[in-house]
This record gives sequence, structure tokens and C-alpha cells, in this order.
Amino acid sequence: MSLIFSLKNISKTYGDDTLFNDLSIDFKLNEQLGLIGMNGSGKSTFLKLIANISQPDTGELITKTGLRVVYLSQEDHLNPDQTIEQILYESIKDSPFDEKERHKIVQTALGKGGFENAGVLSKTLSGGWVKKLTITRALCRQPDMLLLDEPTNHLDINGILWLEEILKTARFSFIVVSHDRAFLENICSNIMEIGKYYPAGYFKIQGQYKKFEKERQNFLTAQQKQQTSLSSKMKREDDWLKQGAKARSTKAKYRIEQARNLRTQLYALKDRNKNTATMDIDFQTTGRQTKKLLRAYNLTKTMAGKTLFSDITFEIGPGFCLGIVGENGSGKSTLLSILEKKTLPDQGKVQWAENLKISIFDQNRSTLNPLLTLKQALNPGGGDSVNYNDRSIHIVTWAKRFLFTPDQLDMPIKRLSGGEKARIILANIMLTPCDLLLLDEPTNDLDILSLEVLEDSIQQFPGAVIIVSHDRYLMDKICHKILYLDPNAEAKFFKDFQQIMSYRKTLVEKPRKIKKSAENKKQTLKTFSYKDKYELDHIEEKIMAAESEIKSLSDKIQQPEIIRNLEEMNHYCSLLKDLQENVHALYERWEDLEDKKKQSADQSPIL
Repeated sequence: MSLIFSLKNISKTYGDDTLFNDLSIDFKLNEQLGLIGMNGSGKSTFLKLIANISQPDTGELITKTGLRVVYLSQEDHLNPDQTIEQILYESIKDSPFDEKERHKIVQTALGKGGFENAGVLSKTLSGGWVKKLTITRALCRQPDMLLLDEPTNHLDINGILWLEEILKTARFSFIVVSHDRAFLENICSNIMEIGKYYPAGYFKIQGQYKKFEKERQNFLTAQQKQQTSLSSKMKREDDWLKQGAKARSTKAKYRIEQARNLRTQLYALKDRNKNTATMDIDFQTTGRQTKKLLRAYNLTKTMAGKTLFSDITFEIGPGFCLGIVGENGSGKSTLLSILEKKTLPDQGKVQWAENLKISIFDQNRSTLNPLLTLKQALNPGGGDSVNYNDRSIHIVTWAKRFLFTPDQLDMPIKRLSGGEKARIILANIMLTPCDLLLLDEPTNDLDILSLEVLEDSIQQFPGAVIIVSHDRYLMDKICHKILYLDPNAEAKFFKDFQQIMSYRKTLVEKPRKIKKSAENKKQTLKTFSYKDKYELDHIEEKIMAAESEIKSLSDKIQQPEIIRNLEEMNHYCSLLKDLQENVHALYERWEDLEDKKKQSADQSPIL
């Protein structure tokens, strides 16, 4: 299979932090790669190097001639005063496509993206629709290679499934950076992790994420065993050297040189293995033995005249984890707010165990003061030590437990990344014993290694957990039940995401069956009137006239003065779209009239 690009001996440093050192990797045609790594490992920089947005300190990027590379960053940059359609046309204004092709590309993209009103200004869109628009804009540019940096951020479950479907059927190569393991499992044929704990700076396998997970663990375990083995061997060599061995013979010289090489290998191994450190999360419980911590009865909530959910009933006790999923706007955070005693339901009630201790992870991270330093945020009580589990722990040691370095302690919160802010909240939750954890999107911005630690800590927590997340991999692993919220259907509890997907399928198929049944019923009642006969006799003339208008307008659109004027171009493209829809409707009407005529003839009595 032919190569489309190669990175040769790439090195990249920011300040004192070396991201890559002598990194070399090839990428093949039609490869679909999932890229993972710890926060700060250089995933985004890796994509920028390939996109030629950032330059390496040493080494080179070799790409196939004429390769169209499109880079989709984590941040969504749109012109707030442009409409959806204008943004899409703008994205391909310098493309090699002619005007007809551009029109087709944009109209197809609007349909695939589900944008029903292309005239809406981008500044009025929600975060999820902004993300869909930036992805759609990237697809309009017809890439040979698409680079996606955390594309599932801000997307709800519907949006993620939409993107999965696009990438599953993609005719282009792509590299996607993501911490959504189910997403990676479903769309990527190869997985690569960037990390200083690998000899080459990365570890790559051919296969999906679950296979990668096993092979990575085997590799890192073998590397730890290798360090243990080398340490034992080095101890024997050190004991021999302490005996005062002199380099008098060739054999002795060789052994001394061998010991020196062994020590170099051991130091390199230790350095790599220490980089595998992860967060250490251990939530404290009050130890209460109450069997039922919380009971919810017939909870119903309406906002702005829209029913978010209704008749939700459940109870939860120690050792139980309940997941909540649904599309944006389905009421997930509102339900948590009710359980937290911050919001009242319109109907129903919640019973909490007496003196129930609740700890909360707020997805908006509103509990963090951006002006505080990291040290102040990690230790709300002040001082140089925190009190955890009746033990005094120095703030430096506590910070290291959550992967912070001592020189970060005086840094203001506003300068920290999203993942670092999430780790502060998790650290604060650990300081206070609780009976119930309410976690609202705690996985946002966490890297995969941190997610794995969070999973284990939730599973080991003796209390109860209610978690809102779109991370299907995590939810399937930790949840005993998952509540699925859909504003257009009844709220239901499921065992896992597979059941949810089956349920969603029935919700889609049911309206189709009802519509088809109604259409069939309507067809059986069709009669062919004199008015229908007149319309059928003249409909072909209407179609020919409409198609003539389309041709004239298509020719007009290709005039240079129209092409140079974006406003006029958008106006005429909109008119063209209306005409094309009219012709399509006329053809459908023609077919319908022919059916009515045939049915009327079939149903006429034989005399």
C-alpha cells in the first residue's frame, strides 16, 4: 500500500518540555488511525506538524504530491455573522471545483449534517451544532487526509453516532485524536499512543482499540519486568566492581564496558517507566450501612413549555452505580440538580436518607475560582498540608498524586487546561467522605489513562454513584443500570448501551411504519377526478418549463460577476435550490397522478 506521508527523525520542544525526539513514522493510503496519549504528550502538536501548521525543530515531513490535508482543531472558529450556508460556501471558495460542483457539495453537506435551515447565523447555534458545522465544513473541502482533534467534544450521543457513520464510510484517510474509546473502537482500524514510556516515542498496532488495550498492557508489563531483571543484573555487576576489579585483562575490560552499557540501559528504562505514572483516586465514604440512600418517585420536569422527562422512579443504595445518558437538552443535568436538592420537580418527589452526604462534580466547574492558585485550589483549608483519611499529607505530595509538578503550585487556575481543572475537582471530592457521588460529565478533557483510573475508583467506591456521561465505554464498564432520556419518548432503564441502541432503533423505525401505513391507507382511497385528469394532461409542460428555468439560472450563476459576488451567489443558489425542489415535487406529483389513474381504472365496475 502506497505511503501518503512520512515523518522522519522529528524533534519538537516547547520551553523545557521535549514532546518528540527523533520520531519517525509512515502513514499509508486509506489508513484510519486513532491517536491517544496522556494530556500534554503532544497529540495536537503531532496533527499540526502533519498539517504543516507547526514546524519541527529537526527532521522533516514528506508528503505525497497534491495531498489535500484538512485539519480540524479542538477549538471551533466560525464567523458569528455568517449563515450556515455562507460558511460552507466560504470554505471551498478557493477550491478547484467549478460552481456546479460547489453547489452540489454544499447542498449534500447540508443534508448529511441535518441542517434544516441553512440561513441561520452561526452565533445562534448551540455548542453541539457548532461542532457539527465545523466538521461539515471540513468535509466540504473534500480532503484526502482529515485530521480531527477531539471531534466528539460538545457532541451528544446523537452527534457522536452521526460522526461515526460518516467516518465508517469515509473514502479518505484520517487521524483522529480522541479519549472516547467506544468511538475509537467503532471507526479506527489502527491505534497509536504517543508516550515517553515507549522506546520509539509511540506504540502502534494494527487493530481496534480493545486489541490495542491488551497489547499495550502486555508491552508495559514486559518493560517493567525488564527493568527488574536489569536491576538485579546491575546489582551483581556493582558487587563485582566494588571488589576492586582492574582492567588488566581483555576480559575485565569487556566486563567493565558491559556494566557501563547495562547502567545506561537501566537508566533509560527507569526514565521511561516513571512516565507511566497516573492519578491516584480513592474516594472516601462515611461507612454508613443504610440500604436505601435515595428514592425518586414519578419525577417530572418541564422547561419553557417542553417536557424534559416524566414519571422517573428509582432507588439507589451503596455499591450501586446509575448512569444517565441522552441527547443535549434531554434534561440530564436538570435531573442531577433535582437529586442535589437545587431544583424542584414539577411533579413527584425525592427522599434522601437522613444526613446524606453528597459530593458533586459540576461539568461547568463553577466551584473553581480562576483567580486562585493551584495550591489554594488543592487545599481549600489553607496551609502546607491537606487532611486526607485522617492523615496529614504535604501539599507537594498531594499535588503529585494528581500529576501536578511542584512548580505549578503558584500557577493561577485560569492558566490550567480543562483536564487539569477536572483533576482538581476530583482531588477536592476525595477530601470529604460522602455517601453519594453525583458526577456530571467528569470524563470531559481527561486522557484515557486518567479515565481508566477514574473507572477503577468508581468501581471500588463503597457508596452510591450517579453519573452523567456520553462515554459509552466507561458507562458500560461501571454502571449497573443506565437511564436513557429522550425528549420525544418515555424515559427507560437499560442494562448497557447495546440495549439503548436497540431501543433507539425502534424509535426511528416506529414513525416510519406509521407513516408507511398511513400512506398505504391513503393510496387505497385515491380517486381520479376530472381535475386530476386536467393536471396530468398538462404536468409535463410544467416540468419542461421548470427545467428550462433551472438551466437559465445555472448558466447565470456561472457568470464571472455573479461568482465574484458572494451575496448574489448565495441568493441565486437559494433560488436554484427552490427550483430543483419544485421539479422534484412535480415528478412525484406526476407519478402520484399516474397511480391514481391506474387505481381508478382497476376499481371501476365491469359492466
